[in-house]
Amino acid sequence: MASKSSFEYYENLKDMSKLRAVGETLLSNPKIRKVTAAEAYEMALKQPGVTETDLPIYPEKAKLLCLPENAKVLNDCHGKIIGRTAQARVFYNRIDDLKQKKVEGDLREAVYQMEHHKLIRAEAVIGLDSDLMIKAHLVTTEDDAMNVFNWLSNFIPYELVEEQYKNSKELPIQDIIIVAFNAWKNDDDYYCNIGSPQLALVDEKHNVIYNFGMRYFGERKKGTLTLAWSSGMRLGMAACHGGIKEINFTTCDDEKFHSLGKRSIAFFGLSGTGKSSHTNSASNGGTMPKGFTKVVLHDDAFQIDTENKVCRVWEPSLFDKTDSREPGNSDWDYVISTMNHAMMRIDGKLVPIGLDLRQANGRCLLDRDLLGKWVNRCSFPEALAWLMKDCVLPPIIKFNNTYLAVAMGAALMTKRNRAENVREEDLKKLVFEPFANPFRVYELYKDVESFIKVIDNGAACYSFNSFGYWKAGENDLESIPLKTSLTLQTAILTDQLEWEDWDMLPGAMIPTKESVNKILPGYYEKYDPNRRNNKEQYLELLQDRFEQRLKFLKNSDLNQRLELLTHLVDSLKVNTSINN
Repeated sequence: MASKSSFEYYENLKDMSKLRAVGETLLSNPKIRKVTAAEAYEMALKQPGVTETDLPIYPEKAKLLCLPENAKVLNDCHGKIIGRTAQARVFYNRIDDLKQKKVEGDLREAVYQMEHHKLIRAEAVIGLDSDLMIKAHLVTTEDDAMNVFNWLSNFIPYELVEEQYKNSKELPIQDIIIVAFNAWKNDDDYYCNIGSPQLALVDEKHNVIYNFGMRYFGERKKGTLTLAWSSGMRLGMAACHGGIKEINFTTCDDEKFHSLGKRSIAFFGLSGTGKSSHTNSASNGGTMPKGFTKVVLHDDAFQIDTENKVCRVWEPSLFDKTDSREPGNSDWDYVISTMNHAMMRIDGKLVPIGLDLRQANGRCLLDRDLLGKWVNRCSFPEALAWLMKDCVLPPIIKFNNTYLAVAMGAALMTKRNRAENVREEDLKKLVFEPFANPFRVYELYKDVESFIKVIDNGAACYSFNSFGYWKAGENDLESIPLKTSLTLQTAILTDQLEWEDWDMLPGAMIPTKESVNKILPGYYEKYDPNRRNNKEQYLELLQDRFEQRLKFLKNSDLNQRLELLTHLVDSLKVNTSINN
């Protein structure tokens, strides 16, 4: 068996945390009925706020989940809060003893209230590769059945892979426990109240999370993945909130590409930075050589195993924004469910409409078949790419200093978006999200050490600017079309670029004029850092952005690894004494 039950894992049962003991007690209550995906679907049909559409669920997925013939997509509307609430997280292992006692008492009271509702539970397996599979349990109220169906669809119901799971590699990891109670009410100022009282109580050391007052499915999905990523980290693997694909060049029509073999490339970026576009693009905008073949591991969550030089996937579905998907888009053929969509009748049929008509951050679950051919494990990445919204960076950079490469990932700069439940003013602020993973619950230095190990094992590291490059000011930018970025990605994979040092940032390189203009005529003249207008102000902002990165890292838990912090800080030195 892969992960372990509480009784199997704890040789001394007193080592189990109070939070896990509460969850285990709830989970063991025989009054709580276990449901399948099909049963959760039937319950969700009766749930307030859920609408049965006339859009068919992707037939292969419906069949797999044993849904009724011609089962239709269900649309679930959540109310005021339509994104994740990071401020609601309380990290049990980071608070002092007195606060732990308070939280434990509040938790017991919440579960007591929860047990006065009709409860259901579900079992899933997280991870699709037989060397990395973790059993997970979800306990919630009956009126949360839609989220149970989505959770079982996003991962995979236990009974569908029971034999594979039982024969999978045994892991020194506890089963995951997720407890959800949407009707939780609390007026204690200690807990978050943005829109309504919410609490995501995290105990990553004991693989348990509580979602209280949270209807948004993303909290269930990312809470589960948070514990999966942390489990993988405990096993010595790098946790990746990113997308990765593997390209096989040995099938190309032109034999000159055959020597490239198979190459994997991974992308790390938050919503809106192009992560899915880079990962899922069929042919990088038509720039890939004819005859190549591609497999996708995933566009959101995987683990890099540096010891065995492979990457492994966590989930078989995609949780995508639908703001750019028009009615009639072929992607709708792969849909499983939708969230927070406007509903309309078109040609007599009731269908969910994307385009964020009802509010921002409309989402859907899609089957991974949308991506074409997929795999559950792929080769070690040839390249890592940080996707950033920072206007002082050229469209692409290659790092030849490992510490700079990792420092840029650890201080990945971006902007907030409406996929998150934040105040309006926070949407305008620049923020740091290390390795584009807002779900990291362990120390940052552990991620830093992991990615140093990935690069030391042979991965090259790049940065893509997915925002726009300074033209004459912070609000006067040279656009960077997606097609340009995809062309540069192909150039990386096919070794078409030659590199020269970027004198403004020692340890970083930019493409040479001759090599880049050959594939993108005029690129060098358009994006040459030395051709920025108002260059003095540009250099000031460049300096400021790197000082912000430096300050962010200095104020992090990297202080627990001073030698490592020193290497990272020393790498973030820009050269602003460039002649105009």
